[in-house]
Amino acid sequence: MNGKADPRAEGELTTRTRLERGRGALGPALELVHTGRAPTRAVLTAELGVTRATAGAVAAELEALGLIRIDAKPSAAAGSQGRPSHRLAVAEEGPVALAAQVHADGFRAALVGLGGSIVATAPGCETVGADPAEVLGAVVEAGAGLLRETGRRCVGAGLAVPSAVAEPDGTALNPLHVAWSAGAPVREIFADCVRDAGIVGPAFAGNDVNLTALAEHRHGAGRGARDLLCVATGHRGVGGALVLDGRLHTGSSGLALEVGHLTVHSEGRPCHCGSRGCLDVETDPLAFLTEAGREPGPEGLLVQARELLRDGYGDPTVRAAAEALIDRLGLGLAGLVNILNPDRIILGGLHRALLEADPERLRAVVADRSLWGRSGGVPILACTLDHNSLVGAAELAWQPVLDDPLGALAQAG
Repeated sequence: MNGKADPRAEGELTTRTRLERGRGALGPALELVHTGRAPTRAVLTAELGVTRATAGAVAAELEALGLIRIDAKPSAAAGSQGRPSHRLAVAEEGPVALAAQVHADGFRAALVGLGGSIVATAPGCETVGADPAEVLGAVVEAGAGLLRETGRRCVGAGLAVPSAVAEPDGTALNPLHVAWSAGAPVREIFADCVRDAGIVGPAFAGNDVNLTALAEHRHGAGRGARDLLCVATGHRGVGGALVLDGRLHTGSSGLALEVGHLTVHSEGRPCHCGSRGCLDVETDPLAFLTEAGREPGPEGLLVQARELLRDGYGDPTVRAAAEALIDRLGLGLAGLVNILNPDRIILGGLHRALLEADPERLRAVVADRSLWGRSGGVPILACTLDHNSLVGAAELAWQPVLDDPLGALAQAG
């Protein structure tokens, strides 16, 4: 032996050393690509605060895991100077999460990839029975069918339900708009259905508006907000959610931000909670149809209300109904602004349609009735994602992968 070191061995050792140093950055790096905040390796390097070599090793490991894709040839943005950087994107043919949603007018299953992209959806069912095990079994079987059809690897499953979900036991505390008993153990039932369907990976459940907020914060109208308030109607009722520093604020037991039970009309309709004139019964799709003198039809309430607002806004009765709901919604939002001081508000469901119908009126009501609104106003935006509750349900299943890509994928098999 001549005592000279083998350059190839030294190179392999250096690469392994860089990867070991950067292994703790795999999760943060994946989240940056997942949320679109690291479109290039140069941005990834800066965001992680590591060397270019370490960022390259981390990106290469995520690509080897089938989670992201690195463009083979670096490219420079138009008009930019300096060294071109490799572009990063989620792997289009990578793993998926099974997402399920149950609401008053039916249920739906989907497969959702990294980046919040919906890969496939199953035809929705328009009826929800009184037995949660039967309903969740059906929606999981629909999702399992999608997995068989696509052949995609699944990292886990998430469920969105129209109820506060108590922690840590995962029970639906108040499924008011479906015929389930209060305290139904939805997370346990869902997990059993996922396991019985032969789907590997953890199963989660959460409130549908919480999951709307999570999806919009990561992939939609809430991206970049620090303190994000989301208020939305479901097919029935109204919910709210708050995202603080990128994480859902769910309170001590998962029950925070039940904004539907803010009183906005002292002489209004009786509410399920025992009070009167709550957002839940004064600004949801049924309230709008009732205010406009329309009978609920065979189609879903949310669909009917949106169509009436879109196609009938020229009708004085419909416009007056919309203005009444806008004023009540604005009053509720103003109270929330005074308490929470968010830096952005996003609206979903029928509330999104009301904002789009008359944005000036809604923003004026919020500004007039809130201290912070008078000092400059809070941006009020429409949610932008289709099926945002489904995307949010998938985010629950993706979170373990974002936290620990190697460990989570090893457990998923």
